[in-house]
Amino acid sequence: MSESRDQASIYPNLLAPLDLGFTTLRNRVVMGSMHTGLEDRAEHLPRLAEYFAARARGGVGLMVTGGYAPNVEGWLSPFASRLATRKAAVQHQRITDAVHAEGGRIALQILHAGRYGYHPLSVAPSRIRSPITPFTPRALTAGGVERQIRAFVRCARLAREAGYDGVEVMGSEGYFINEFLVAATNRRTDQWGGGLENRMRLPVEIVTRIREAVGRDFIIIYRLSIIDLIPEGQSWDEVVQLAKSVERAGASIINSGIGWHEARIPTIATSVPRAAFTWVTRKLRSELAIPLCASNRINTPEVAERVLAEGDADLISMARPLLADPDFVRKASEGRARSINTCIACNQACLDHTFSRQIASCLVNPYACHETEINKKPAASSKRIAVVGAGPAGLAAATTLAERGHQVTLFEADTRIGGQFNLAKRIPGKEEFDETLRYFTERLRETGVDVKLGRAVSADDIVAAGFDEVIIASGVTPRDPKISGQSHPSVMSYFDVLTGRRSVGARVAILGAGGIGFDVAEFLVHEGHSTTLDLSAWRREWGVTDPALARGGLTTPLPALPAREVYLLQRKAGRPGASLGKTTGWIHRAALKMKRVQMLPGVKYQHIDDAGLHILEGEQPRTLVVDNIVLCTGQEPRRDLEAPLRTAGVSVHLVGGADVAAELDAKRAIHQATLLALTL
Repeated sequence: MSESRDQASIYPNLLAPLDLGFTTLRNRVVMGSMHTGLEDRAEHLPRLAEYFAARARGGVGLMVTGGYAPNVEGWLSPFASRLATRKAAVQHQRITDAVHAEGGRIALQILHAGRYGYHPLSVAPSRIRSPITPFTPRALTAGGVERQIRAFVRCARLAREAGYDGVEVMGSEGYFINEFLVAATNRRTDQWGGGLENRMRLPVEIVTRIREAVGRDFIIIYRLSIIDLIPEGQSWDEVVQLAKSVERAGASIINSGIGWHEARIPTIATSVPRAAFTWVTRKLRSELAIPLCASNRINTPEVAERVLAEGDADLISMARPLLADPDFVRKASEGRARSINTCIACNQACLDHTFSRQIASCLVNPYACHETEINKKPAASSKRIAVVGAGPAGLAAATTLAERGHQVTLFEADTRIGGQFNLAKRIPGKEEFDETLRYFTERLRETGVDVKLGRAVSADDIVAAGFDEVIIASGVTPRDPKISGQSHPSVMSYFDVLTGRRSVGARVAILGAGGIGFDVAEFLVHEGHSTTLDLSAWRREWGVTDPALARGGLTTPLPALPAREVYLLQRKAGRPGASLGKTTGWIHRAALKMKRVQMLPGVKYQHIDDAGLHILEGEQPRTLVVDNIVLCTGQEPRRDLEAPLRTAGVSVHLVGGADVAAELDAKRAIHQATLLALTL
């Protein structure tokens, strides 16, 4: 048996080709659609071409672009991505040529925003504003619906002219097509509304006419909402009937969409269990003859292989995992899964950037979407470089430097790498952070970094060793909040809590409602049981059920009782958790609300004594009778080595928390450390 065949046998289902009749995909991996911001400007097409080419080189079977509107009315936002002219199609050939040169296949997603459009020209089946935009859409006339269909067909035809191998029709997540399918957003009484046959007429017409326009040898993926997760969403019978109708209309593949954007159920955050929705895909697969693609929170080749082996799907859609590591498929095929830079589903540099109108990237892979901008060339000459601190910043700096040919020594006072990631991974719902440490452990080995664990190195040690450069990545130290009575034995730091150095009582006050305060609250109310590792418990907690039992797959949430009574306080008057991620903050707030955490903003800390924590709420005094008080009141940079090294004439650089202390800001730390390492 050849080496490649032997390695491929590790993931025989994931790496198996898929015959679509007129073409064959080289494996079962689909890079799902994900808007990066590069789609919105023609001048970014060269960057987008290299972004996709890198993933094609990495072995992805089929990629799907971010969503392109078929017309102005379908824009996500003013002047956002759109494919509606032959001139634009010619420009897109740069992308398709780059992908095909690497042996890849790529489809363009046609996305009509409908009432989710963030602009005054948006249209929808009915004049009903969505809860996530300030604009009320215009209700389409019957003629207006027909114009939208023609725009979809034109976009598909232009995609073929541009060299794409197919299109994906976005029919899920609450966008335009999805809005026609649900009675709550479609109150029409004409041929496009009312009964199911009329409500599903739009997607069937779109797929039928696209197939007529592009011919039989062109991939048509239909992204179908298999579980809406909204009140009065589609029933299971409606989902099945639509899937069969779309199949008959000419779809090549059905991709599974999970939840509307306005749904109050998390679907792709790190707290969602892996492969959390493939049980729904399995229900649908037996109803179809064409391939069905599973999606959402599938981030390792082992999980993907299991989903396929158990018959839950025919293909696996992974968007962010291929943002995190463009070589995901190649590494898996080589038996190097431990070298994969795993997506931790944090959303901080991808979705948070997108919703803030920034170019997307990736917390664990700052090269993502910047492939043409960040130069990885080897160092002009090899230097001896010391990196102090093996948190995310130190790990990124050390491995990047070593990859470029420098001789790197990494000093870490702890007996393990990871820094504050070792705290983060203990939080229920953040277990994925351990994957990043596994990745860096392997990368340290592969790049030959000399790792000195359990070594609290001194300035004298570094000076004596004669390093050419020193990078200080020693992290942060908790800030002293200077509260009267804080030396009381009931008071402890977040480090005490998360490392288990001290036991915590039944009633707890947490001072500081930033990211660390929320993490500590999650840790304390769960007492070691993480629903992220227990799909049944997670579904009960959030109220997710079989859509055959309840429309939209929603039922009454039944969260387990909290392990402790917790107060979460902050001095600021605004909403607690305001600094949390744009797309995940609501999840953390909802999760703590389910656990009955009492959030108190705008308080003044007066004194701590045997009676508890004395505060002022407004001008009203109050005493919280608690067993323990946990300080999560910020951090300060740890820079004790900087001054003596500079005095000794050593070239010193600060990165991560040692440079700027922020709320466990690994995104900035890894990005900053990587860029610095590329300049030395």
